[in-house]
This record gives sequence, structure tokens and C-alpha cells, in this order.
Amino acid sequence: MEPHPLGTYLKARRAKLDPAALGLPLERRRTPGLRREEVAQRAHVSVTWYTWLEQGRGGAPSPDALGRIAGALQLDRVEREHLFLLALGHLPEVRFQPAGDVTPRLQRVLDALESSPAMIKTTTWDVVAWNRAAAAVLTDYGALAPEQRNVLRLMFRDPRVRAAQHDWESVARAVVAVFRADVARAGAGASESVQALVDELERQSPEFAAMWRDSDVRHFGEGRKLLIHPQAGEIALEYSSFAVDGRPDLGMMVYNPATPADAARVLELIRARESR
Repeated sequence: MEPHPLGTYLKARRAKLDPAALGLPLERRRTPGLRREEVAQRAHVSVTWYTWLEQGRGGAPSPDALGRIAGALQLDRVEREHLFLLALGHLPEVRFQPAGDVTPRLQRVLDALESSPAMIKTTTWDVVAWNRAAAAVLTDYGALAPEQRNVLRLMFRDPRVRAAQHDWESVARAVVAVFRADVARAGAGASESVQALVDELERQSPEFAAMWRDSDVRHFGEGRKLLIHPQAGEIALEYSSFAVDGRPDLGMMVYNPATPADAARVLELIRARESR
């Protein structure tokens, strides 16, 4: 019989741990690493159940039990994700993280997109990084207080952002639907921040309240967006969304000009903004 992939992985990971570094006795060990009963004790599961898990028996474990085993084996993020994929066939739930700065390397990725507005947003849609094109074409995020750099607040409360949408209601409905899907993936850790934002917008915008009650969900993916800029007129953009490796709480949005003429309008707006 072929060894079970999950069991093989668990055995390999516990073999790499140093018992002495974990305060465990070293005598009478025939093989390197931790014993099954030591892993089970550290993960707060029964030895019998953990043995069955390594043998590929007993059915799928719960995410909570897998999380404790990952901790017991001192798995890093990539190793933890691999454990969940082997055991359950899907990645662990995204762990919500409050808005924070992006790395300089990621900012350089944004800055390299000269004529394509691009930004990084959190699962609660706070914009935490952007490039020159985004500041010139979408919103001058640097001129806003951090708490105002939220896509939903801007969509429902900023008249300039509203006026820039070719079909504001369709865009707003899509934004709310994608936001609902994103925060569901963010898990319980995000619930307090999400609820505070939703409560605020429901009080201040009857339109948001109605759209939120519809309970629509949607994936952002990619598509086409038509902006009406007060200086440049219509600008057609093709947008794509990307995950940020190593930061499941962050997503990158890139808006590529649809035509060379649209790219020229973007570059002209950047030059005009920086010459002021």
C-alpha cells in the first residue's frame, strides 16, 4: 500500500524538530525528532487519533485540530498551507490583519507601472499603497487621512469619486458585492472592523444600506472600467485583481489603459499633477 501523503508529511515534519530545544528528554530515542505522543500532547489531541491521522485513517480532521498540529510542529505559513491542502483539500481561512504598510519591494512593483493606476487594498478595502498614476487618475490618496482611504467610503461619500463613474449605481453595486465576498473570506477576526464600517455607511448612505441588504456577492476578477475625469474626460481602463503572495489579507488592483490614447491621457494627468 502506498504511504498516505498526509502521514508522510507529518512524519517528515516531526522528524525535523529538536526535542532538546523543546525541553523534551533525549534518552531512548531510536529515530530523530519528536515521537507521535509528543506531537499529540503539544497539539492537545489524543495519541490514538494522531496516530490514525498519520496512517490516513479516521476521516478529515477539523481546521481547529489541524491548526493546533501545525503549531505543535512549528510549521511556517507555507508549510501550514501545505498541511491544510493535504488534509482538507483547501487552504486555511485567511487570518485578518489590520491595515499596515506594504514592503518597499511591493511599492516598487506599483511604481514600475508608469501609465497603469495601481493600488494595494486590505480585506476591508482600506487602500494602503498606490502609485503616481492612481493618485493622478483615481484618487489622491496621499491627500487623505488614513481612515478616509477606504474604497467604500469614497464610493458612497465622495462626490468627486461618484461623478467619475460612468454608471455609478452599477459600479457601486459591484463594489458592495465584491466587498461582501472579501470580508467573508477574511474570517471572524475582521468582523468587528467590518461591522463598524457597515454601520457607519448604513447610517450615512441609504443607497449603501439598500445594496448591503441585497446580500449579493461577486468576484472582482477582471473587466473594463470607464472613468470620467474632470480634466481629461473619458478614460477607458482594463482592470485586473491579483493576490499578494505571503499576504492573504492584501490584494492588488491594476488598471491598464485600454488604448494608446488612454495611456497618453494618464501620462498627461501625471505630468500636470507633478508640475503643480
